Amino acid sequence: LVNGYYGPLDSAAFPPAPAGEGSNPLLYVLRAMETKAASSSSPLTMREDRREEEDDLYGAGAGWVEARTTCDHLGVLSSDLSHIPPPDTSCTRCYHPAENWLCLSCKDVLCSRFINKHMLTHHQETGHSIALSYSDLSVWCFACESYLDAQAILQLQHVYEVAHLLKFGVSPPTRPVEHLQVGLQSQQEERSAS
Repeated sequence: LVNGYYGPLDSAAFPPAPAGEGSNPLLYVLRAMETKAASSSSPLTMREDRREEEDDLYGAGAGWVEARTTCDHLGVLSSDLSHIPPPDTSCTRCYHPAENWLCLSCKDVLCSRFINKHMLTHHQETGHSIALSYSDLSVWCFACESYLDAQAILQLQHVYEVAHLLKFGVSPPTRPVEHLQVGLQSQQEERSAS
């Protein structure tokens, strides 16, 4: 923890904030990045340093990932994802009530890798690679090792809507058409390339 900021930064790179800046850790970190970049010897080094630090703040270093809008493993999806177990279903192996995932191939509900790893084991045993988290309704592809954008991928939209309705009692908010078209364009480009 550096001045209220959790992340990969160390206190040597970012000393304590001066009075008045400690209340906004992001502003302090950005100013510190600019100061560090300004003291670097060449413009190329400054850009490289800033890019690495921005990756730490905004990218994978900060735990943020962008969900894929395409996946080669959608063929494993169940043909009936309109009828799924409710989000409060316990793991069918250990009966743990939370952090459970729905296998989108066989509709089995299993716990996450943070509990007893039953969904991961299920994938390893069966090859079923796509699962929906009942915690946050994210979709993960074990084969791609990536989250999938369930609202942008046509084959996942309906199960996402059903899960959202079961969990919250309302349909999910709609996304702007432009965003969904990006996913559709990515899928079309991928098909034409293969």
